[in-house]
Amino acid sequence: MIGRDKALFEEDLRKHDVSVREKVAASSFLVIGGAGSIGQSVTKEIFRRQPKKLHVVDLSENNLVELVRDIRSAYGYIAGDFQTFALDIGSLEYDAFIEADGQFDYVLNLSALKHVRSEKDPFTLMRMIDVNIFNTEKTLRQAISKGSKKYFCVSTDKAANPVNMMGASKRIMEMFLLRRSGEISISTARFANVAFSDGSLLHGFNQRIQKLQPIVAPNDVKRYFITPQESGELCLMACIFGQQMDIFFPKLSESLNLISFADIAVKYLKLLGYEPHVCENEEEARQFARTHPGEKRWPCLFTASDTTGEKDFEEFFTVNEKLDLDSFENLGVIKNNLNFDETKLQRFSEAIQKLKADKLWTRQQLLDLFNEMIPGFAHKETGKFLDAKM
Repeated sequence: MIGRDKALFEEDLRKHDVSVREKVAASSFLVIGGAGSIGQSVTKEIFRRQPKKLHVVDLSENNLVELVRDIRSAYGYIAGDFQTFALDIGSLEYDAFIEADGQFDYVLNLSALKHVRSEKDPFTLMRMIDVNIFNTEKTLRQAISKGSKKYFCVSTDKAANPVNMMGASKRIMEMFLLRRSGEISISTARFANVAFSDGSLLHGFNQRIQKLQPIVAPNDVKRYFITPQESGELCLMACIFGQQMDIFFPKLSESLNLISFADIAVKYLKLLGYEPHVCENEEEARQFARTHPGEKRWPCLFTASDTTGEKDFEEFFTVNEKLDLDSFENLGVIKNNLNFDETKLQRFSEAIQKLKADKLWTRQQLLDLFNEMIPGFAHKETGKFLDAKM
């Protein structure tokens, strides 16, 4: 469905297998946000290589339960210390957890607000800033204070020439990481959409089928996709092999691997034995779903994208970034210059803290701060958000 016939990182993993296994087996790991789709994949990649210690933190108690069930069913047990903790990393309880047991060689932060639609109101947008930027800064400082040797954090392809606040928040996060790069080894990754990850449009296809509802997708937006397992493999390799402030990304071909959501929807339905029945509008699609149950045709609505923050193509790097395309077969690396503007970072932090202390802010105020941080930030504003569409 995503346009490839083999696993993307197969050759890199084969080449570096012994090194990865030895390093994992000799190390302790903390995975933050470990019960999300990417976090679960990373956790499983670490677990099956027999770490000395693997602790997983996530806000979702239910997803942590499923993670443990999945691991026990697929891999069984390890001699090392494997535990999960249902904690909010912004909480006092999480801070107490770190004080009590913060000795980890590798800290991997997979927590994020990842949806473009999360910028629709100023309150969720402020939480996005907290989670994506300031919780990252906090957990990074904690890793430094506890003597961890490596901090890894997921960025996003949307951080390259961002057009939405989510991508911009991750770009600002990268700036905050740079500031601490003299105190601990840091690496990160920008990568494509993870196919069928929780909350994604493709995951929504599954939900729509289960609930006998129409499939809706943009027909003018193309994306790169990797599988959940590939997301875990990429993060683990970027964590272990990344040098100071390296940003890893998958080598995907624009001509071969970019695919539209509408094309995937058609492939998905045909895989399930359905022919797409393309409708003209939302009401026709809902009506068809109600009046044609049991048929081998499924109502689809394919429309042009017209919502805030949606980029019609994706990219992993900008023309100003230095690339290493030779060290790995299917992994590219952005080599960052360790330059940052301390005054700008401090001003941003103080402005956000003041808005929060006043308990009064607008979306425009936050957008203005983002524009100060990212000159030329080409925010795509249409006045319409995804929540206003089926």
